[in-house]
Amino acid sequence: MIAYIRRMAVEQESWLDDETFRAGVALCQAIPGASAMQMAAYVGLRTRGVAGAAVTFIGFGLPAFLMIMLLSALYEQTHNLSIAVSLFSGLQAIIVAIIAYAALSFGKSYLKLWRDFAIAAFAAGMFIFGISPFIVILLAACMGLIIHKDQPIQSRPMAPMDTPRTIVPFILILSAAAIGFVLLYVLQHNLFDLAASMFRIDLFAFGGGFASLPLMLNEVVDVRSWMDYQTFMNGIALGQITPGPIVITAAFVGYIMYGPIGGIVATLGIFLPSFLMLIGTVPHYDRLSSSLRFNRAVNGILCSFVGLLGSVAFHFASNMPGDLAHAIMAVTAFIALLLRVDILWVILIGAVISVVVL
Repeated sequence: MIAYIRRMAVEQESWLDDETFRAGVALCQAIPGASAMQMAAYVGLRTRGVAGAAVTFIGFGLPAFLMIMLLSALYEQTHNLSIAVSLFSGLQAIIVAIIAYAALSFGKSYLKLWRDFAIAAFAAGMFIFGISPFIVILLAACMGLIIHKDQPIQSRPMAPMDTPRTIVPFILILSAAAIGFVLLYVLQHNLFDLAASMFRIDLFAFGGGFASLPLMLNEVVDVRSWMDYQTFMNGIALGQITPGPIVITAAFVGYIMYGPIGGIVATLGIFLPSFLMLIGTVPHYDRLSSSLRFNRAVNGILCSFVGLLGSVAFHFASNMPGDLAHAIMAVTAFIALLLRVDILWVILIGAVISVVVL
């Protein structure tokens, strides 16, 4: 998605130069949230200020939101039908392959030295044994500060940006969000819990949309018991069918729990921290990117997500049907992803096979 955004913003429309765009990519990879969503907002921010960021952020995510809401409504009405049971049973095997492939991709990007592997193994072990991923991430940041002492820092300066262009809108949006949380707490505490959970997930999801999965799994299934593993995996499958980031699964969770209003609240909760983080850090990224402690901590967190994603794949694999057909589907899907088959084709072909075979 980021490659498509670059082609439009740099080559076709000339809204940004290549150096400024690359600096934005570095920023969006260093702060929590779905990177593609943030890059869309970054282009809007650098082109038309905070209003531009809001328009591009909403425009990028709206199609996926509308699709997942429709799919969630259909799921709620049809998931007990025999054909739907077969469909989602097979898709669960596909999701195991997707998460395993995401863990492998993360590993290739972030595990370079033995200490990186050590942090990933530590995170995987802690999560498998039931330690909250939020605690694991904080511990991984501390480990990064300690063991990445000689980590080189690559400063990627941005074109200067006038801070007052973002600080006032940032405070206004943050204040409006705080008022919204207070109103939810007073008027509908269940929705407050949903919004707060999603807000917390996005706030810790360093490394892109897939990084939110361990956090969402822990919060939605293990801690809150809002749904079981199978239903959550079905929500991920539906989220992958949409054109947006995988964190749109939050809308599925909200819809299944509290209907359309739940889907809206969960979506706002999962995306608001990313947006606030982006407009709040862009004017200060030069100083942030040259901070030795910041880079060490982020490196530790990114390494931990390799282990966390591997643990999620393990959890999902242990909760899918254990017969040979599902195992073959998972392995075949994983090989297809290794061969660079588009993920949408993997899901669609897997869906057809599920209905026909299972």
